[in-house]
Formats: sequence, structure tokens, C-alpha cells
Amino acid sequence: MKRRLLLLVPLLIFAVLVVFLYRGLSHDPSARASAKLADRFPAFDLATLDDPDRRLDRSLLEGGDDSEGEVTLVNVWGEWCPVCKKEMPQLQTLADRGVRLVGVDYKDTRDKGHEFLETYGDPFDVSLFDPKGSLGFDLGVYGAPESFIVDGDGFIRYHHTGYITPDDVEQVILPEIAKWR
Repeated sequence: MKRRLLLLVPLLIFAVLVVFLYRGLSHDPSARASAKLADRFPAFDLATLDDPDRRLDRSLLEGGDDSEGEVTLVNVWGEWCPVCKKEMPQLQTLADRGVRLVGVDYKDTRDKGHEFLETYGDPFDVSLFDPKGSLGFDLGVYGAPESFIVDGDGFIRYHHTGYITPDDVEQVILPEIAKWR
């Protein structure tokens, strides 16, 4: 009897392993929840990509005392990111449809950032220059591209990890922006 029970142990271990692997492999790693949702966009003081003397801060994303700000898609990108190149047409589509875009040139050089925008287009109202990744770190970015929808009061309302596909524009991004306008 004990031998028969002993033979079931490997089968039981195998079954537990199958369940564990199935659960782990069936989850989309890009669909992680952002710890920053509903938080105020992190404070920053960064130069723009175009002008090292022009510095911007969080007020770029917030409305004033007597006016409401505009919903903004903040896109973290870098010249070194191959998927960012693939995403640029979708960002241009969003800009053409009236979405305000702010870029964050993440862990890059100023020259490479300019070269990237000249080659792939520049849909951004402004690009912040984040060469050390400090804003990216505060946002919890672990790669590029990542995008954040920020409401007119400066609160993060949606976090998109990875490449925005053409389908994402219509099915995810524009509906999310419409919710917060």
C-alpha cells in the first residue's frame, strides 16, 4: 500500500507543476497593473529635447487655478528602441485626431533623439529630455515604449505598456482619452 502511495507522489508533483506553469504562461506580461493609476503625475524638472535651456515641470500636464487642463498622452520612447519606430505612425494618427502628445526621450542622447524624430516623424507637442531616466524611474517604466494618459488635473488615468498597435488606437487609447475629457 505504501509503495502505491509513493508512486502517486511524482504524479501529484507533476500535476501541481502543470497548474503552476499554465497560470504563469496564460497571463499577458504587458497587461500588468500600474501602481501609478489615479496618482498625480510625478514631479519633474527636465529640459526639452529641442532646447536645453527650456525647462518644464509637472504644470505642463495640469490645469491652472481657473481652467481645466487638457488630457495628454505621455509617451516614453528612445532612439535605441526598435519597437518605438514601429509605434510612431500610430502616435501620428493620434496627433492628427487632436490628441495632445508629450514625449519623453528616455535614456538617450540629444543628437540621437533629434535624429529619431527627423527620421520617423514628430507627433509630439513637446519632447522632454530624460537622459538619466529619472522621470522614467518615477513612473515605474521598465522599458520603452510605455504610454500614460494623464487627465487635465495631472492624474494618471491609464498606463499602456509596450507598443501601441493600430487596433489599440481605436479600441483602447481613444476610448480611454474620451473617458477623461
